[in-house]
Amino acid sequence: MCGIVGVASSAPVNQLIYDALLLLQHRGQDAAGIVTQLDRKFFMHKAKGMVRDVFRTRNMRALPGNCGLGQVRYPTAGNAFSEEEAQPFYVNAPFGLVLVHNGNLTNAHALKAELFSNDHRHINTESDSEVLLNVLAHELEKTTRGLSLKPQDVFEAVRGVNRRVKGSYAVIALIAGHGLLAFRDPHGIRPLCMGRSADGTIMLASESVALDGTMHQFERDVAPGEAIFVDLQGQLHSQMCADKAQLSPCIFEYVYLARPDSTMDGISVYQARLNLGETLAKRVISTVPPSDIDVVIPIPESSRPSATQLAHLLGIPYREGFVKNRYVGRTFIMPGQSVRKKSVRQKLNVIVSEFKGRNVLLVDDSIVRGTTSREIVQMARDAGANKVYMASAAPPVRYPNVYGIDMPTAEELVAHGRSTEEIRQIIGCDALIYQDVDAMKTAVAQARVSGVGAGALSAFDASCFDGVYVTGDISADDISRLNESRPQAQEGAEDNSRLALPNASE
Repeated sequence: MCGIVGVASSAPVNQLIYDALLLLQHRGQDAAGIVTQLDRKFFMHKAKGMVRDVFRTRNMRALPGNCGLGQVRYPTAGNAFSEEEAQPFYVNAPFGLVLVHNGNLTNAHALKAELFSNDHRHINTESDSEVLLNVLAHELEKTTRGLSLKPQDVFEAVRGVNRRVKGSYAVIALIAGHGLLAFRDPHGIRPLCMGRSADGTIMLASESVALDGTMHQFERDVAPGEAIFVDLQGQLHSQMCADKAQLSPCIFEYVYLARPDSTMDGISVYQARLNLGETLAKRVISTVPPSDIDVVIPIPESSRPSATQLAHLLGIPYREGFVKNRYVGRTFIMPGQSVRKKSVRQKLNVIVSEFKGRNVLLVDDSIVRGTTSREIVQMARDAGANKVYMASAAPPVRYPNVYGIDMPTAEELVAHGRSTEEIRQIIGCDALIYQDVDAMKTAVAQARVSGVGAGALSAFDASCFDGVYVTGDISADDISRLNESRPQAQEGAEDNSRLALPNASE
């Protein structure tokens, strides 16, 4: 899960891309990169770290040009500690290509072998994004004749990519001397949208918040299987490049990953989370009498809309009981469990008066490993709570995600192979209430704005909840191989992944 942006303008774009990446920072804090194009030359700077740390004034001055790309990285495959795997990626033929990618290729291993033996292309990292770049380069080479490149050639190349590549991919690329290309996988698993500013600048980005915050008017989402090509004259060309496209976006985007002020595929993220709180309220009533709950407290921050709506419907006071410290290292990957627990307490602090002598209902967006949830429940008890109930706006996470979210292996998931009662005992709460899978899908679908979106909503990818992988090509062996390619932690390394506190996603 990463954040990507591409801009084609008649004015310098370095500052604009930087501003958009700040708005997408929640999608990745591991590394950041920007590439711009002036004439036929690319200028690139990328490094590990947050956007504000990676780019200094001298770096921005070295990024001239009126079109460019940017990415914030959250590693789900390859080496999380190699700056070489920060994006954008570059290859010099044909024409010169740079690419940013959000998603995860499920057949990267087979593609890498094909690229070596059949396409005679060299892959120098473990990143599936470099594999994708080289597949695109090879397909472009096949469709072009001489130096000319027509939009139809670009679309034919994307068709070739769609035939070869499996998994999830939202892609933005620059073709030196020709223009900006964006395309989305045939299932639309990862998001991508487009907008324009008053001066005609075209921006493509992972979330609509990047458009809103940079004064671009949202126009539409890129449809599943669609490719958009913006030439150097600013003319936009688009075409469907997949035979069987259907919109099946990742539901975890709405549950947790996306900013609440974004709209993706016509679905308001904020409204989706309100709806999840409404359906969760019905589950709470069937488990714990509302009269036995004194206060509803969210675990910041993604769960707040759901907790607010739940408290409103139950007629129970809503209170902020946890304060987040924004200036400590993240906690998802730590060298030992004792260090992990220490980091949880550094990151969240309790307001004792909201817990002491009360029966509290803690609301979180999801529970993944369960270790953070257990620690938070203990913090509530230490603050004097009489009873601690836990409600999750998402269903139990029972299966690995293979489409670009760095979920743990099945064995690390607290809900894998366990009943709700067994999970409750592990977490240590007095009652545990989960969202229902079908109710979750309905709640998110009902947040769709009428007449807005990238076509009819076919289904959601909810594979981490129901084990159904929308691409239909995932086996147990595939999951095992993909787990082997997950980024490994270095001893004592600071984690910058998204799935960390403040949300109890461990």
